[in-house]
Amino acid sequence: MTAREFPNPFQDYNQEQLLGENQKLNDALSNQIKQVIDRLLKQLYAGIEREGEGYDHSVYTGSPGIALLNLHLHRVLSNESDDKFLHTSLQFLRQPLQHLKGKRLSFLCGDPGPLAIGTVVYHKLNQKQQSTECLRRLSDLHKYVCKDKDLPNELLYGRVGYIYSLLFVQKYIGTDCIDGSIISKVVKVIMDQGKELSQREGSASALMFMWHGSHYLGAAHGIAGIFYILLKLDRSYIEPYLTELQASVDYMLTLQFPSGNCPSSLESTSGDKLIHWCHGAPGWIYTFISAYQVFKEEKYMRAAIACSDVIWSRGILRKGYGVCHGTAGNGYAFLALYKHTRQQKYLYRAYKFGEWCFNYGKHGCNIPDSPFSLFEGMAGTIYFLADLLDPLRAEFPAFEI
Repeated sequence: MTAREFPNPFQDYNQEQLLGENQKLNDALSNQIKQVIDRLLKQLYAGIEREGEGYDHSVYTGSPGIALLNLHLHRVLSNESDDKFLHTSLQFLRQPLQHLKGKRLSFLCGDPGPLAIGTVVYHKLNQKQQSTECLRRLSDLHKYVCKDKDLPNELLYGRVGYIYSLLFVQKYIGTDCIDGSIISKVVKVIMDQGKELSQREGSASALMFMWHGSHYLGAAHGIAGIFYILLKLDRSYIEPYLTELQASVDYMLTLQFPSGNCPSSLESTSGDKLIHWCHGAPGWIYTFISAYQVFKEEKYMRAAIACSDVIWSRGILRKGYGVCHGTAGNGYAFLALYKHTRQQKYLYRAYKFGEWCFNYGKHGCNIPDSPFSLFEGMAGTIYFLADLLDPLRAEFPAFEI
């Protein structure tokens, strides 16, 4: 143990039965989680009202992230005929949709996030004109995504973050709502830049990318996030690039630490240190699972299981409870593996990380700069707890597809 994590106080899985009907969490556990969600939601809205929404219009730390949480709660907690969460979502979207910057082009930190969420929320509320207008504006952004040579390719600020926006809308409305040629054009730019940098530097990876002068490797800014989004695309988009993609994931395998953790960047000198979704094994695990699903080779599953084991031993973080670099985000890694394997061991581990979060704020963790936000704060923890209720449909927000 280091100063970065708490010792894991939980015994590992011992044949506990967590599931009830329809492969959802059993009633006793579900009711407990719902009580925690109700309590945390009251704290969340009280905190937002106290601090004000401010001028942060990003999904990452701003009001669109609260809108996304409410869209999620609509699916998990309400009947389809109950629109209260959708109307709350719209309340948190109105100001961001009126103040789009036209500068950043990803779901988490740019205009595509509010536009994509707006497309879906308006669609669900049968406000077709507003939904169509949001979708038109979202689709039109692809011209800038393809032409801006300075735009990175990573998730938080870059091109795969834009692709996620399109996939998000397709998930809720249908694949036909997005012109497939847009995705093809963006994928080609990403692949061309990845091959060009690799060749120019003589990289051991067939594809290489940089962000702010460093070769980041994790889910937020690096190749793990880029490759994950690409591997989750329909096969028709990535068929021409499968050789380069597999060779690049194989390169990632060579970087994994013996512990199962993964480095944050090629330049990092800190070694086996960070166990965050943004930097480390909790972000890499999705890439390895997806590589197994595409290429059917056991080495990727072995790597994913190694990620999960180090997260279990070292993933309850002093940094906080959030999804980007906190315990809730690390819990999602177990849900990803559970969905693929159906082994209750991984659902148990996810639940135990959720159980840790029941006592939100009482462990002496760091307080984030945006304490109520989706990616740094309480909203993300609530999102994770809600996903535990229906684990086979769980998805890490603004990332997992």
